[in-house]
Amino acid sequence: MSEQRRQYSRIRFSSDARLLVADREFACAVHDLSLKGALLTFDGNPPHLPLNERCLLEIRLDDTPAIIRMEGDLAHAEGRQLGLACREIDLDSITHLRRLLALNAGDADLLNREFGTLVAGTTN
Repeated sequence: MSEQRRQYSRIRFSSDARLLVADREFACAVHDLSLKGALLTFDGNPPHLPLNERCLLEIRLDDTPAIIRMEGDLAHAEGRQLGLACREIDLDSITHLRRLLALNAGDADLLNREFGTLVAGTTN
């Protein structure tokens, strides 16, 4: 997806994660994150999954018990990477994600506008 079409800022974020699809689990690494999704990298070839497949991404934050759980759809696949479009995220996870983005984005005003847009879009 081109940078011009993106509505939400992405931050580079490197962390181990796991992707759960149906009854399968895949180890992966998060390459970048936004309020609306994540780009995942796999060692070797990524799992062969159909686009729009519903899945759950779990990202453990450092050595804390905090976990971001993002339910979404597989949006695109290229090489060793899969893109996840977020469809649902619980309150604790969005709180952790927003804090993480605020610490890394460097533009709190932009993040607040994006978060406002996200919230407005979910209430319409």
